[in-house]
Amino acid sequence: MKFRLKQLPFAALAATAALTLAACGSGSSAPEGSAAASSGGSDITVYNAQHETMTQAWVDEFTKETGIKVNLRQGDDTEMSNQIIQEGEASPADVFITENSPAMTQVENAGLFADISDTVKENVPEQFRPSSGKWTGVAARSTVFVYNKDKVKESELPKSIMDLADPKWAGKWGAAPGGADFQAIVSAMLELKGEQATADWLKAMKENAKIYPKNGAAMKAVNAGEVDGAVIYHYYYAADQAKTGENSANVATHYFKNQDPGAFLSISGGGVLKSSQHQEDAMKFLEFITSKQGQETLGTGSDYEYPVGKDVTPREGLVPIADLDAPKVDAAKLNGQKVVELMTDAGLL
Repeated sequence: MKFRLKQLPFAALAATAALTLAACGSGSSAPEGSAAASSGGSDITVYNAQHETMTQAWVDEFTKETGIKVNLRQGDDTEMSNQIIQEGEASPADVFITENSPAMTQVENAGLFADISDTVKENVPEQFRPSSGKWTGVAARSTVFVYNKDKVKESELPKSIMDLADPKWAGKWGAAPGGADFQAIVSAMLELKGEQATADWLKAMKENAKIYPKNGAAMKAVNAGEVDGAVIYHYYYAADQAKTGENSANVATHYFKNQDPGAFLSISGGGVLKSSQHQEDAMKFLEFITSKQGQETLGTGSDYEYPVGKDVTPREGLVPIADLDAPKVDAAKLNGQKVVELMTDAGLL
């Protein structure tokens, strides 16, 4: 199904020191008579914290469809949100895309996003959008507890992520608290369980958990029997299984469900900057990646994330979103700054 362009209406947390971002161009110049040519032939710049291969696939299709060139600047969630906030109205960014939603909320709270278009709202169901209407979900990833099948029986699995604070799990589980992925999960815990319960859980984590630099490293440790289990996102396991399975051969997945904080479904976000000088083309890009065509590109890609667009089926083998029984969390309320404070106080950052 081809994406159809529509005429769109268009409408800031103190930042840490900015990090320099490397820019790389993609796409092709606008052909005569293209949508880009009709809107002045301007390029758009996307600050991208989502998987680069995924966004590049979107960019390639969008440029082919519209003739609009897209320049990508790659970084991680908090790096780029802080960069945007420091740049303020002078930011060269037209669009911001993240892996997790707390960075989107940070930029939203700084007042730097334009309203999303009605077309984007039509593309993405309300459950995958913040209540504010300032940005939209573009993909999703589920929290999962991966465990070593030879070391843990199903009857021994924690019923809730909160159970990992129990001393019986001391030294037996791992995570990568330094990454935006884990911090997003804690953001959901904070919203659902409150500050004191989250602070207590983080202090117990400091005592109980083994720390890894990345989610992939945590899963490898489970596979090797170094720890019994780890809290990660689902797609690390799914992608490894789809390849050689060498890092997950001894691993199984446990979904907490029951609207537990450990069943959190994290939303990757996309938004148009209010300061963009190319509002129309920027919104066209956001409209494209949330369209059926854009979401099918995500759904068949190599990243194994969940599409969030209407009537787009996830890849075979993924647990359907409806079966995850994820808690209802308004992404606009996730407090990434407080999470960093709590994790720092607990000695995890």
